[in-house]
Amino acid sequence: MPRKPEYDRDALILRARDLFWRQGWAGTSLKDLERELKLKPGSFYAAFGSKDALYALALERYAADGVTRMTALADDIGPKAALQTQPRLVAEGAEMPTKACMLAKTYAELQAKDHELADRACAHLAEMRACFAELFRRSQEAGEIGQAHDPDRLAARYQSDLLGLRLSAERIDVDALAIAEDIAADIDRL
Repeated sequence: MPRKPEYDRDALILRARDLFWRQGWAGTSLKDLERELKLKPGSFYAAFGSKDALYALALERYAADGVTRMTALADDIGPKAALQTQPRLVAEGAEMPTKACMLAKTYAELQAKDHELADRACAHLAEMRACFAELFRRSQEAGEIGQAHDPDRLAARYQSDLLGLRLSAERIDVDALAIAEDIAADIDRL
């Protein structure tokens, strides 16, 4: 009878996500993963198959958590308020391994190599943009944003602003909170 693994797979994926998020795909070796996850090579391969398979799981978790957080925030304070609050949360970066977006970092790192993980990152970015578009639509339905605006275009611009903010928030010479407030103010003008 096969032995039952003595680890929490979801917890390992979260730890791997944070390591990949900080160090990137190329910057994270199998030895780094084995050390971080406290798994021997055989256990690692039995649990995840490969570094790329684990990275794909980490990307999926990162994206799903982002959509879940954004949706929950919108359910709690309303869609427009959530869209205005998110930039400040990004700029503050509390409890994040790094402020830069893991999806964008993955795409930038791997698309030139025509790596399948770049395609996955791009697909997850599209899912996040669709979440933003839905929140803009809900804001329009609530009368908080004018009907003349295209929610898909607003979502694309908003995502672009957030990605730039996330990268800028990594720098010490940039006032990321001021930029976050500008993004929120732009939403007020819609």
